[in-house]
Amino acid sequence: MSDADRFDVQPNVANHFAWIRTSIALQRTLLAGVRTAVSLIGFGFTVAQFFSKMQSNVPEGLNVVNPAIPRNLGLTLIVAGVASLAIFTWQYHAAMRTLRSGAYAALATEKRMNQGSYLVAFVVMLIGVAAFGSVFLHF
Repeated sequence: MSDADRFDVQPNVANHFAWIRTSIALQRTLLAGVRTAVSLIGFGFTVAQFFSKMQSNVPEGLNVVNPAIPRNLGLTLIVAGVASLAIFTWQYHAAMRTLRSGAYAALATEKRMNQGSYLVAFVVMLIGVAAFGSVFLHF
């Protein structure tokens, strides 16, 4: 059953503005995902760097924790941030593709309003990959 069969999609002003509100709500959701990813990436990088700097100040006899645990935790948090953002971005893209196709195409705007959201998401993903590389290679 297609969307056209399930919904009565009339191209009028009220429905067009409802489509725009839905599109903006999806962008807000993606940017909330970006905020979550930035927190995970930043915290992972901080954990890894903080404990690697503190490790040199701990006397040999007091090292009771495996020195790789904080680094591995930091790497895990960074990977979780990048992976979650990739999933958020893919879901956003799928939802926008749905909103621009089928019966909803008559309501869609001609000008794309989502390039900024994609740009921010991809820049944060690149920063996450760079942070992972930095921690992984001990920079």
